[in-house]
Amino acid sequence: MAAPNSEADQAKLQIFKDELYDTIREHGSETRVFSQADLKGLGVIPNNDIRILVDVIQMLTNEKLLIGVHLPGGELGWKWRSREDAKKYTSLPDEPTRLVYGEIDQAGQDGVWIRHIKLRINIQDATLKACIKFLESKGFISSMTNVEMPNRKMYIRADLKPSERATGGPWFTDGELDEAFIKVIEGIIFEYIKTRSAYFSRGTVLPQRQPKKGVVTGDARGVKRTATDISNDDATPAPAPATKAAPPPPKGKPMYLPMPAGYKKYPTVNDITEFIHNQKVSTAMLGVADIQALVDVLVFDGLIEPIQVHNRKGYRVVRPTKQDTVSYAKRQQDRESHPESGDIVLGPPPLSSAVTEAPCGKCPVFELCQEGGPVAPSTCVYFQEWLGLKEPAVATANGTAPP
Repeated sequence: MAAPNSEADQAKLQIFKDELYDTIREHGSETRVFSQADLKGLGVIPNNDIRILVDVIQMLTNEKLLIGVHLPGGELGWKWRSREDAKKYTSLPDEPTRLVYGEIDQAGQDGVWIRHIKLRINIQDATLKACIKFLESKGFISSMTNVEMPNRKMYIRADLKPSERATGGPWFTDGELDEAFIKVIEGIIFEYIKTRSAYFSRGTVLPQRQPKKGVVTGDARGVKRTATDISNDDATPAPAPATKAAPPPPKGKPMYLPMPAGYKKYPTVNDITEFIHNQKVSTAMLGVADIQALVDVLVFDGLIEPIQVHNRKGYRVVRPTKQDTVSYAKRQQDRESHPESGDIVLGPPPLSSAVTEAPCGKCPVFELCQEGGPVAPSTCVYFQEWLGLKEPAVATANGTAPP
């Protein structure tokens, strides 16, 4: 085919252009990059004539329907753009405005810093501000805040929603870390794991008998149950078989007891995620990765621990017998009634001993402590306060009382 000088040649190119564009859209999404070989392989250009292909690509590029992309090795590739988006480019008044909009468009959901726009297209401040003002007035772009760089002025296409990386995901509200929301979700997760990984005993004590392996001393009243039986329990326990009336046994302290060896229904992250969704505690959609992040925090805090049963990775509370038997929901209600009580503490108090409680157990200059030295037991203000020999006072860096 000769150079497209005649109207007939232009009409043929227009047909090839529309057919190639439609075929490209049928063979890949907007993110796919087509190489020259890919375009030739679509079978639209007759005899794969390279001159016709180049002319058609140029027409599509001029109409903003194709975006040029550099491939590894220096080869040029193309991605397609929707006709609606292409019309936005062709409706812009001048080239600087198209360049500014192009930078914002390419940034996608992460948005772009206004300074990066200036450096990439080498545009003057006054011109850049005028372009931004025009694009905002037309509703093509909008400003946004990135939680990683809150002080930067950033812009995004108006029809796009900022990415989770930019907004911080469900844990951020208006660019600020929502600590109260995180604590509530953590508490709900912890309570769910506690009630699903430990057995609640009402404190019934059988006189002159010790619990045997597999015996649960709660409502079951000493009936021996295997790990399989407990694993197959429904959410609502089956009623105990009818027995003859007997005097009530003495009551002990209600507590959570660990599940017997072989228990298989420790809650997984998927179980926890489904539970959170069913509770509808948040309008934000919390995914498995979001819940996993909070579960990891509880693990790092030493409140729960992972447990592998065959191919199932679940979680259970540590030190179940020391856990609070009052539900998290009840503790929330109490805190709302008495806000002066402070934040809700999850899990039992940390393990302690005389070594960890004494000032010597955590003293950073323990090895320097000796009589006649800069730090000595007889002059250590912390040690005297711990023994109750002296009122608390501010001490100097070497552990001695100020003059």
